[in-house]
Amino acid sequence: MADQKAVTTGDVAVSAKSGRTTEKVGEVVSTKMQKTIVVQVSRRVPHPLYKRIVKKHKKFYAHDEAGTARVGDVVRIAECRPMSKLKRWNLEEVVRRSALVGAAKPSDLDVKI
Repeated sequence: MADQKAVTTGDVAVSAKSGRTTEKVGEVVSTKMQKTIVVQVSRRVPHPLYKRIVKKHKKFYAHDEAGTARVGDVVRIAECRPMSKLKRWNLEEVVRRSALVGAAKPSDLDVKI
């Protein structure tokens, strides 16, 4: 039953049972568009010549129908049909919420000069 095995390599998980859906885990870097988030996926690979481990980043545009993701969240995205010129991924789940807190308003500080 080789069709039911799931292969995991780094940040990509390929499941033969579900039609080879590619999944990636990354951090949300932008939510400024409607129903679209930008997810940055980082990976560590050896340099081709110097063999030192370096970080590489790639950004993916993902569809977020409900608008649940926020900047700084760690999310899991899955490959889907093309939805626009750049958007080929769909938000599957929010793995971890960010601890980012918005800046305080000047009226909240109660500073008198």
